[in-house]
Amino acid sequence: DEVGIAMRCAASASFVYAGRVATLHRERAAADAALDELLEGTIFAGHVYRFASIDSTNSALLADAGLPAGSGLNDASGAGLPEGTVYLADEQTAGRGRAGHIWHSPPGVGLYLSVLLRPSLPPDELLGITLAAGIAAAQAIFQVAGAQCDVRWPNDLLLHNKKTGGILTEMNSGNGGAVVVGFGINLNHTSLPPELQESATSLLLAKNAQVPAKDDKRAHTQGFPADAARVDATALAAALLQFFDREYRSLVQQGQPALLARFEQHSSYVRGKRVVVGEEGGYEGISAGLDDRGFLRVHTAEGMRTVLSGSVRAV
Repeated sequence: DEVGIAMRCAASASFVYAGRVATLHRERAAADAALDELLEGTIFAGHVYRFASIDSTNSALLADAGLPAGSGLNDASGAGLPEGTVYLADEQTAGRGRAGHIWHSPPGVGLYLSVLLRPSLPPDELLGITLAAGIAAAQAIFQVAGAQCDVRWPNDLLLHNKKTGGILTEMNSGNGGAVVVGFGINLNHTSLPPELQESATSLLLAKNAQVPAKDDKRAHTQGFPADAARVDATALAAALLQFFDREYRSLVQQGQPALLARFEQHSSYVRGKRVVVGEEGGYEGISAGLDDRGFLRVHTAEGMRTVLSGSVRAV
C-alpha cells in the first residue's frame, strides 16, 4: 500500500556501489538496494541502477542492451544485460521524448527511468508495451500521489489537460530485439520554463492547484500555493515498476485484447473525443476506439482513419 511503500523507502536509503556500466564512462552506477527490496518477485528485482546524472536513460540503456558478455553489467550466466534491467537517473542532460522532442529533466524534481525488455511478442503487438506502460504509470501516480491521470493515446500522462509525464518506447534491430521503455514524469517542479507553462505541469503543481491558498500574498509561481506535500520519487518508482511488471506479464501471457480494454478505462482519448491528428497533413475527427493492434481509430468527414504515428490533441 502507499503508506507501507513510503515507510519502507524511508528505512532503506543507502546504495551499494556496482562496477562501471558498460560504455557510459561517466561515473559509477549505484545498485539501488531500496528499490530492489520493494521489487521482490518482479522482473526488475536486482537489476536497478541509479545515476546522479546521465544524458538519457533511454539512449544509454538502448546502447548497452546489445553489448556482449564481459563488457559491463551482466547476469549470472554472463549473457549481457538481462530483461528487467532498469536505469534510473536523478537528472538527464539530454532527455528525449517522442518524435525527437526534448524532455526537460532538471535534477531532483522528476522521475527519469528506462527499463529493458526482451519480449516474445510479434512486431504488430509491440504497441501494446507502450499502452501497458501508460496504464502502469497512471495506476502508480494514483496510488502514490492520489492524482487521476488521463492517458492521451499512446504515451502521454495528463493532469488538468496538461502533460505531466511521457513514455518513449524504442527498439534497435542490432541489439537482439531488445525493447527499451522510458518514463519521464514531472514530480516536484515548483515552476516550469515559460515555454512549457501552458502545456505542462508537475504532480506537485497539480496538487497545489487543488489546495486553497491560506493567504493570497503567498501565491506561488504560476499562481499555485506551496502547500501540498512533495511526491516521494522512490515510492513512485517502486509502484510504477510493480504495476508495469503486472501489465507486461499479462500482455505477454494473455495477449492484447484485455490490455486494450484496460487502456480505454484510463484514457478519455480512446472513444468519443474530438481530436486533431498531426499526420498525413493533419485531420480532425471523433475518436472511435482502438483496433486489434492498439492503434487509434478516428471517424472523420471522409470516413474512418487509423492513427499510426501522428500526435493526437483534443480540439
